[in-house]
Order: sequence, then C-alpha cells, then structure tokens
Amino acid sequence: MLDMPRKARIDLCGVASAKTYAPGALHHITVRGINRRKIFFDDCDRDDFLDRLGGILSDSKTACFAWAFMTNHLHLLLRTGVAPIASIMRRLLTGYAVSFN
Repeated sequence: MLDMPRKARIDLCGVASAKTYAPGALHHITVRGINRRKIFFDDCDRDDFLDRLGGILSDSKTACFAWAFMTNHLHLLLRTGVAPIASIMRRLLTGYAVSFN
C-alpha cells in the first residue's frame, strides 16, 4: 500500500489556476509505503513503475532530472510541464497501486 501525497505548497490539489499552478516549478517528491512496507519487491516492480512514469512524463511534458528507488520508498526530482504535479502523481500512483495490489 502507498501513502497518499501531502498537498503541494505551490500547485495545491492539482487546481490549474494562476494562483496555484506554477509551470516549470521543481518538485522533490517522496513516496513511501504505509508503515514503511515495501513498494517494490523486485526489478519487475521497478520496471513497471518506470514504464508508467515515462509515459505520464511524456504526456504531461514533465521533466525528470533524477530518481532513486529503494524497497520501501522512492525519490523523484521533477519539473512540471503542462499538468499540475498533483494530477501527475495521482495518475502515476493510482495506476501503480492497482497493478501492485
């Protein structure tokens, strides 16, 4: 199971308005399993996550500068493109959680 992301300080709740959405903003994102449980059991899980991430980043014109995957958490460094970061992460984590569980 995956923790839900906390609300972003810049583009709150994925609402694309002039006040809340900042295209081009850098985001350091962490994703952690509930109670520090594993979110990746093997390389197939990591490959699945990377495939999903690549497709979503391409669709949203979001740049990924770095990533680090550990068994129970991950880090991403992203620059937003045409979609708010909350929308990107919701799509990514929902799809991964469905396939993982």
